[in-house]
Formats: sequence, structure tokens, C-alpha cells
Amino acid sequence: MRHLGVLAAATLLAATAAIPALAGPETEVKIVLPAGPDRLDPCETPRSVIGRIIKQNVVETLVELNYHDASLIPRLADSWTQDSPTEWTFRLHPGVTFHDGAPFDAQAVIKTLERTTDPALTCITRTKYFDGVDIKAEAVDPLTVKFTTGKPSPILPTLLAQMAISSPNTPKGIYTNEPVGTGPYRFVSWTQGQDVVIERNDDYWGAAPTITKATYVWRAESSVVAAMVQTGEADLAFSIAPQDATNAEMDKVYPNSDSAMFRLSVDIPPLNDVRVRKAINLAIDRQAFLGTIISDQAKVATQQVGPNVLGWNPDLVPWKYDPEEAMRLLAEAKADGVPVETEMRLIGRPAMFANSNEFVQAVGEMLRAVGLNVKMETLEMSQWLEVANKPFDPARKPNIFLTMHDNNSGDAAFTAYFKYHSNGRQSELHDPKLDAMIEEASTLSGEARATAYHKVFRTIYEDIVSDVPLFYMVNYMRVGPRVDFTPTIANAVELQLSKLQLTSS
Repeated sequence: MRHLGVLAAATLLAATAAIPALAGPETEVKIVLPAGPDRLDPCETPRSVIGRIIKQNVVETLVELNYHDASLIPRLADSWTQDSPTEWTFRLHPGVTFHDGAPFDAQAVIKTLERTTDPALTCITRTKYFDGVDIKAEAVDPLTVKFTTGKPSPILPTLLAQMAISSPNTPKGIYTNEPVGTGPYRFVSWTQGQDVVIERNDDYWGAAPTITKATYVWRAESSVVAAMVQTGEADLAFSIAPQDATNAEMDKVYPNSDSAMFRLSVDIPPLNDVRVRKAINLAIDRQAFLGTIISDQAKVATQQVGPNVLGWNPDLVPWKYDPEEAMRLLAEAKADGVPVETEMRLIGRPAMFANSNEFVQAVGEMLRAVGLNVKMETLEMSQWLEVANKPFDPARKPNIFLTMHDNNSGDAAFTAYFKYHSNGRQSELHDPKLDAMIEEASTLSGEARATAYHKVFRTIYEDIVSDVPLFYMVNYMRVGPRVDFTPTIANAVELQLSKLQLTSS
């Protein structure tokens, strides 16, 4: 098969090695990310490119999520109670100050909530977590905050685990690239295209971390990144490609909360015909990627959320690879006047995941093999974000849009609204019945909540077929000999420097 040749060729790609250099003084570390941030605003910490740098390092949350089991750990809040289905009271940790000297108190929490939910900012904390939630906060006393929601919100503490608390002096309505928080590290410097530097906050309210300074750099080429850690130029690197994870002592595979998918422009011909959307799913040989371009530790996805999320539907099954059926559906649609020969944009982004460019190239070959007219495009981060988020260009071509989604919070609410509700920032759907199902599910708890989301995802993936589920991903992290650290699912979105220990090497 033609696409198998593309797969084989892709796995042989390699870049030149970096020139060795020392990582830095013994209490400092250098960390390599696959892509650089476009901003460092605290309200963008759910995005891994930002959260891995500043979440729980520079800025902290009221509640910390235990990503292993979705339990909650006190952080800036010492405790919380649910007073009614729509009311929660949080008691704050005393004696905490922000890096700029402002006090951490109830007013600071209220101002952060107001800034986060301000429509003037389209930051992901609001659009992914707070859109559709009518929430207000008021001070009971300087160290007590009462949250009130318009509808019952049984997972409010989990929701607040995603809201990074920033200084009350942080400007409203505009983004900042100089985050000020309460965390164990202070922001030092960053300009577009340059390294990010943070240093230990010696006035931190909690335990002092060992590492005194961290410098974050980014490189897209996996082999270069692997060589940087191998030679001591860096201490830790994310997203090593499977073919570069060749050092058993340094390379550590870990599950992450990311699922890869193609989002389809369901309103634009020919993607407005469900037969075409089904044909795209049937044309992709997902199994052929495992162990080649994609790690053999990844799993074929059935829906946007993974098994660790409350609401994941265990009855959904992966799409089979059936190019003959794909061609039959396309022929049937064409006979009914659907313009199946229309050119479609197959859109990827550099370093979205290891080998992502090679993956998109191979998928393009598979889609062309069944008769679809696709043109591959690779967009840089800012261009990709314009396509990913509303408002969508009304004159756009039909898109087959590669995206990654992490639901590390353990609840389907943080996927369903954002991705599939008519008002969701990354939703191309506008189905009133589905909207009502999503809204109803968010008010329920326990088994009733899980069952309601099962119906939501069954509707999306079996009836509407609005996208192309691909893989539940894993990452390879290369950890140098100076650092004692084992990655976990949490590192998909954050890397707490306080959890890294330095060895005597």
C-alpha cells in the first residue's frame, strides 16, 4: 500500500544533533519544550505550552487536582464545603502574599474570577471551563469566599482547580506576559522567541523547592532535543519521538490526557454530508500508525475523552479500516449531487506531537487513495489558533483539522461544552437537542451524570460523526542524570519544579 511506504519513510527522519554544552549550575535546570509559548497569561495555564512553565510554579490554584484519580488536594484554599446545590464556601490559606507584595485574600480571588470570565479575554480557562457556567463570588470575610452558580454545579471544586490565581494588580481585559502569582517561583523574563526564565521565590508560603532557577527553551526536532539531554546541554525534555527514545536509562514513557483527532467542518460541502464524514473515518488505517509514527503504547480512540474521564462511553468502538466502504459511501454521495471532489484543507501544526507532520502526510495519502481531494497545510501556532477557535471564517474551505485535546480534570463537562455545544469556542456544531443534553448532564452527579454523558458522546460519534477520533496518546520524556524524576499523566499540562529532585551527578 502506498501509505505504508509513507509510514516507513517517516520513521527514518532525523535531524542533526545539537552542539554539547553544560545545562547550568548545580541548582539550576534547563527544560526543553516542543514549542514555545505565544503568551504567558495565567488564564491560559490549561494550555500545555503555558501550563508546563507557570502552573503551580509561578501561579497556583485554590485546589490542586490529583491527576491519577481526579481527587482534590487543598492548595491556596485550606478547605471547602457545599452549602446548597448552587453554593460553595472556600476558606483560604492565611499569610500568603503575591510576588508583587499584594495580599492573597478573598478580594484577590474575586478579581481573578472576574478577569478570567471577562469576555474581553478569550483565554482557554474561560472558554473551556467557565463558558456556560453562571458563577459569582463574594467575600464572607478576608479569608472566606462564597461561590454561587446559576444552576447546580456538583464539580465546582474541580472547575476551580483549573483557575490560576493571579495578583489583583494584573490588568483586566488585556493579556499579560509577566505573570504574578503566589507560587514557589517568580517570573523573571521572556520575550517572543526567547527563553523563559523563572527563579525560586524565597518568600514562598510553603516548603522551599531545591531547584533555584529554571530556563525553558524549545526545539521542534525530536532528535535534536534528545541529543541536548544526552550531551548534558539540557536536563529534561518533553515529547521525544518514539524512534529517538533509544536510551533506556533516560527515556520514560508515560500516559497523558491528550486525545488526537481531526475536527471536520460539518457545515461546508462536502463535509456537510454524513457519508463523507464516515468515509474519512473509514479511510484511515489507525492501527498502521501504532509502532511506526505513533508509539505502540498509544491506544486507538473512540471519542474525544479517554477512559479516565467520568462520562467516557465504554460502548463506543473504534472505527474499522475499510477503504472499500469509504469509496462506496463517496460514490453514493456523489450520485446524490454531493461535490465530493471539492478540495479540502488537511491542516496540521509543527510539533503538535512527535512526528505529527509525518502523520498528517500519511493520512493525506490514505484519503487520496479513496478518492478525496485533500491539500495538506502546516500552520504555525498563531495561524492554527485562528482556525481552531471562533469566530470561524464564513468563507473558509472545508477543513480536516488536526487537533489535540486534553481532559485531565476527570469530567466530561470540560470537553462536551467546549467542543460540541453551539456556543462552545471550538465547536462547529449547532444542534439544539445536543445542546440541551450537554446542559442537562452538567447539572447531574454520580451515575446519572455518567449516563447522561454516555448519551452525549454516542450522539456525537454515531449519529452526527462530527470528527475523526484518532489516538489516546502517550509521551516520551528524556530525563538527564542530574534530575531524579518519573513523569506522570500530570505532565501533559504541568511540571511542578518542586517535584524534581537533583542527584549528585
